[in-house]
Amino acid sequence: MQYREVETTGEYLARLDNGADWREEIEGLAAEADADAAWFAAMGAVQDAEVWFYDQETFEYEPVEFDEHLEVAGCVGNVSWLNGDRFAHTHATLSRPDGEALAGHLNAATVFAGEVYMRTFDTTLEREHDETTDLDLWL
Repeated sequence: MQYREVETTGEYLARLDNGADWREEIEGLAAEADADAAWFAAMGAVQDAEVWFYDQETFEYEPVEFDEHLEVAGCVGNVSWLNGDRFAHTHATLSRPDGEALAGHLNAATVFAGEVYMRTFDTTLEREHDETTDLDLWL
């Protein structure tokens, strides 16, 4: 296990813009806050979504696309640096009108409405390739 103590540098509330990309809006908030590391929680609704599932045997993401309106019942993640850009590592539970839940790594989604709480930290989190998992993980 790797860990470090961090100090909070700011806390932000944001409303995401209708029609924007969910993850890009969160990355934009981090940029506006000049955050090199952050944790966030969000909720709302999307018009469509692309969710990824990481296959631990093939070491590949398997995308699943949903071209339908979905509630964002819960969304959590963190912001770090990946290949020189801020990256919002975003996981979400989405729900259909009948209550069926869909969940995974939220790669993209079109915002209908969204609200985000972000806490920023006094450190930099940078992702680098991990040979064991074939994922880009924090240092």
